[in-house]
Order: sequence, then C-alpha cells, then structure tokens
Amino acid sequence: MRHNKKFNHLGRKSAHRKALLSNMACSLILHKRITTTTAKAKALKIFVEPLITKSKEDTTHNRRIVFGYLKSKTSVSELFREISPKIADRPGGYTRILKLGNRLGDDAEMCILELVDYNENMLAAKEDKKASSKRRRGVKKKTEAPAVAEKPAKKAVAAPVAEEVKPEVEEQAEVKAPEVTDAVAEDEASEEEKA
Repeated sequence: MRHNKKFNHLGRKSAHRKALLSNMACSLILHKRITTTTAKAKALKIFVEPLITKSKEDTTHNRRIVFGYLKSKTSVSELFREISPKIADRPGGYTRILKLGNRLGDDAEMCILELVDYNENMLAAKEDKKASSKRRRGVKKKTEAPAVAEKPAKKAVAAPVAEEVKPEVEEQAEVKAPEVTDAVAEDEASEEEKA
C-alpha cells in the first residue's frame, strides 16, 4: 500500500526520477526557462524551490547540500552568484508555470516553467501598470470645474474653421458639375449625328 505517498512518481523508478529532476533543475538554472509537461513542471517546482531558498545564504555547507542534489558545478555557481542576489528579498514562489496547451504527438499538457525574476516581458508590464492612474467615480476635485468650462470654448474656435472650408468645396463642385454636363451633352449630340 502507498499511504501518504502523494508525490508524482512520473512513471519512473526513484533513481531515474532523481536524475531527471536534477537535470531539469540544472537546465532551469542555466537557461532561466524550460518547456516541459505540466506534471514534470509541478514535480520540478517542488524539487528546485528549496534549493533556491538554500542559495540565499552563501555558505560552504549550503553549496555542498545543493551540489548533492544538482551534481553540476556550473549550475551551483550560477545559482549562488546570479540568481540568489535577485531573489534575496522574495519570501518564496521563485518559479512560475505558464500553460501552453497540449502536445501534438501524445496530447500531453505542456507548459513553460520559468524563474519569476527573469521574465522581462512581465516585469515591463508591471511597470506600465504602475504608471497608469486609477479613475474613480463620484469624486470631484475643485480643479476639474475650470477644465470643463474651457472645453466648449475650444469647440467654438474649431467650428468656424470647418465652415470656411465648406464654401470652397461647394464652389469647386459647382464649377465641375456644369463641365461634366456639357461633355455629356456633346457626347449625346455626336451619337445622334452618327445615327
């Protein structure tokens, strides 16, 4: 019986599963983003987040513990040098899962697993949202009243300009209209002569 064994076995024996998660964690640390199935991403999230928490305190003991899981010197040094300063003030939740849909071959649900502080697009979107101000209903400021009074004056200035343009257009239309009718009359007369 497998009571209280809730983690996903991923269809592998324990040694194979540990090697898989170690390799995927190294890829995530080096590339900051990987594409995988949702089941593997959830298992990897549980595997890698405690290691990232260990990297916040850079001691020899913590480096050896993390190396015991990752088994890669380059990924351990990348984790402690570059990633840990970026996530120093974050209390947890270092990774994000973005769902992509299903894979064509076997219909497995795919996703992107990425480190939160390394997605430039989402960080830029947050800055844009902070720049925009919120509008509220029913709250009127004293400075808004003069601005409302100025708007009709601007419309009154813009209206005469539009009226000045209209007569010129009508005069041109009147001039062109008789020329067109004369040409049509000449064509009709020439057709009658031929007949």
